[in-house]
Amino acid sequence: MIRFYAPDIETDNSLPEMESGHCCRVLRMKNGDTVYAVDGKGFTYECIITDANPKKTGLDIISRQEEKRHWPSHITLAVAPTKNIDRMEWMLEKAVEIGIDRIIFLKCARSERKDVKTDRLNKILVSAMKQSMKASLPEFCGMKTFKEFINDLDALKDSSIKIMGYCSDEFPRKELVKVYEKGKDVTLLIGPEGDFSPDEVEMSVKSGFIPATFGNTRLRTETAALYALSAIHVINEI
Repeated sequence: MIRFYAPDIETDNSLPEMESGHCCRVLRMKNGDTVYAVDGKGFTYECIITDANPKKTGLDIISRQEEKRHWPSHITLAVAPTKNIDRMEWMLEKAVEIGIDRIIFLKCARSERKDVKTDRLNKILVSAMKQSMKASLPEFCGMKTFKEFINDLDALKDSSIKIMGYCSDEFPRKELVKVYEKGKDVTLLIGPEGDFSPDEVEMSVKSGFIPATFGNTRLRTETAALYALSAIHVINEI
């Protein structure tokens, strides 16, 4: 079943232009056809096309149904993007498919990438949401400096379990599966290709992050992020 993304469907009763073009030009849907749309806020809508316009397809909403997430806790992933942005785009797609609530890109001391194109990344998130048959779009916070990220957590008095993937043994580390508690909110922190600087590690630990190891092999940034995310979901399903 094909789903369309219409964040303002309840007030606008239509599909956005890009979705309208796909609906009418590509799929050749017409007045009277049934379509399904999601608003990214957790709701699915069954609709009838009233105006098959490729610029703005008009809809009549027949029903509205809430689709709850299949995971019990709020999961935040904060990760320093790699120099090769293709790897991060792939990571975002897979993270949405697995299940994620919030994503933050970090500018760290050893980061090789200093900025990202948020418009393109948001499109990847929307596409992955629709493809994986979800109705909730993860919050994407764009790029923040490492200090901004830590200060935001401290200001909000974030009570989630905080886990930092860390390669070096300069700080005592625990296994991820022994740090996370089933059903608890969690913030996963993944560093750049050159790992976190000592100052960033110290700052993280003071903010409540627990340095963790993800096994006996060194993982790429995007692999470490997906490993940690998958581990959280497995623990919650046991």
